[in-house]
Amino acid sequence: MSEELPVLITRPGKRARALAAAIEAHGFRVVRLEPLELVPLPETPAMRMAWLDLDQFRRVVVVSPFAAECLADALDRYWPQLPVGVDYYAVGAATAATLHHHLGVRVHVPPADGEDTSEALLALPSLKAPAGERVLLVAGEGGRSLLADTLAARGARLTRLAVYRRVTRPPSPADRQRLEAGAYRALVVSSGEILEHLARWCTEAALNQPLIVSSRRLATLAGQQGFRFPVVASGATPVALAAAVARAGDPEEADVDHDDLEKG
Repeated sequence: MSEELPVLITRPGKRARALAAAIEAHGFRVVRLEPLELVPLPETPAMRMAWLDLDQFRRVVVVSPFAAECLADALDRYWPQLPVGVDYYAVGAATAATLHHHLGVRVHVPPADGEDTSEALLALPSLKAPAGERVLLVAGEGGRSLLADTLAARGARLTRLAVYRRVTRPPSPADRQRLEAGAYRALVVSSGEILEHLARWCTEAALNQPLIVSSRRLATLAGQQGFRFPVVASGATPVALAAAVARAGDPEEADVDHDDLEKG
């Protein structure tokens, strides 16, 4: 594959810049696709009530960096000083870093040697038995229901707030041509919704190119969509994804999830 072919990244919003920089540091050219836009939702009475009642919640679980930004914006309006006694949780390191940056709070995350997934977060001992506790889940519209369903099944008094909406966009003509021709070094995806959205423009040529994913769950989904070479990064951070891009060109180094391909 030509060294001049770009790496395609799909991370929405301003967080794409850090990912592009990390991949470019390995010497690769980056082209940013914009298949998804994150749009904050107007504040509803239910949101306002939850923000005002923040001190009544024992735990706050945040699913994404953008959800963390929306939460921080809201709390800045209502809580000049955050209440004590509230524990914060994040699905991944980037979400935790966003919470810490904006709110200055300590954040519980999945173990560093595991994946940044809802399953890994739910395995934390402090979330195993939340019966009777008020738990606030801050997320976007739609998405996976695993966190909400599991916490509720464990007895938590759960409040789920959708604070933003995902709006999918078709690829530009140039990006569509790249996908149809498989004219790229690797495609980097850390969202199942984005993966399913882009798959409709991926021809046989694209399905045979390296696909960098941030978890084995996404590798399974990739296999179901027909991608033959999903390479699993050690996480969803820019450093982890960039390292996986660098490994993708070396079959002996790339962690291609053949088991998940067989499942798909």
